Amino acid sequence: MTQMANHFRFHRPHLHLHSPFGDDWFGRRAESFARFFGTPRYLLMQTVLVLCWIALNAMGTLRSDPYPFILLNLLFSTQAAYAAPLILLAQTRQADREKAHAEADARHREEIAKAQLELLAQNTDITEQVARLAAQIEMLTREIHGKLVQDQRA
Repeated sequence: MTQMANHFRFHRPHLHLHSPFGDDWFGRRAESFARFFGTPRYLLMQTVLVLCWIALNAMGTLRSDPYPFILLNLLFSTQAAYAAPLILLAQTRQADREKAHAEADARHREEIAKAQLELLAQNTDITEQVARLAAQIEMLTREIHGKLVQDQRA
């Protein structure tokens, strides 16, 4: 595999950080749940649900949670008790993943810098060889020219 096709090679050691909650069933579900909390879809659904809850209980259609809606408050408290740790865990693990990727990128940049320095040294060596060869060619050209001029005089 060429290096161009293997551009994620520096990130491979950090693949275990891929999912912030783990790669098992619970981890995947917890991460999707935590990511869903900030979406407009969730906020809209929750707003509609709360408005319906309040309207149905205020009109007396549902008598399960009369004003001041203590059951609704309990539901929000329970939701917050589960959501906050999941969101914080997702943020912490995301920071870990970003740090690992940044370190991998830094190692990659260092490797590129080393390769560039090596190429620069090789280029310098080649330039020096070309200068030596040019000097030899000039010396030989003068020597041949001198012999030709000497032969023409004789």
